Amino acid sequence: MCADAPNRPTELSGLVKSGSFPRSARLLRHSDFERVYKQGKRHFASHFTMFYLERATPGGPRIGFTVGRALGGAVDRNRMKRRLREAVRSNRMDESVCVDLVINPKKSLVRAEFPELLEQIKRAFDVVQKFSKTGRNEFLR
Repeated sequence: MCADAPNRPTELSGLVKSGSFPRSARLLRHSDFERVYKQGKRHFASHFTMFYLERATPGGPRIGFTVGRALGGAVDRNRMKRRLREAVRSNRMDESVCVDLVINPKKSLVRAEFPELLEQIKRAFDVVQKFSKTGRNEFLR
């Protein structure tokens, strides 16, 4: 470090947003996405498709987003991801539900009204939570 550089803290503990996704709440590995696609169930909404798969390890829900190039340019794709992340943050799922979720937006999401998106995410989360509570025996067969 330079002598004239101010001493800066190495951790940014106070700067993390309270509504952000911790690393433990995100799907990060390609193999996790593939497992959810191949073994999971689907919920269709007018602006997205949600894939979900219950998992045995505890830790609450983990969420991933996939926005392919076919949905538009980088600006549109990033806008879709930001809107989906905010909708998911606003409708937090119960932490006792151990499920992996992958959300694939449709092109209509770019022009959708945000309250409508919030309602669809809430409805999808209700379906997943109902599946997690009632479908556990069906899932293990």
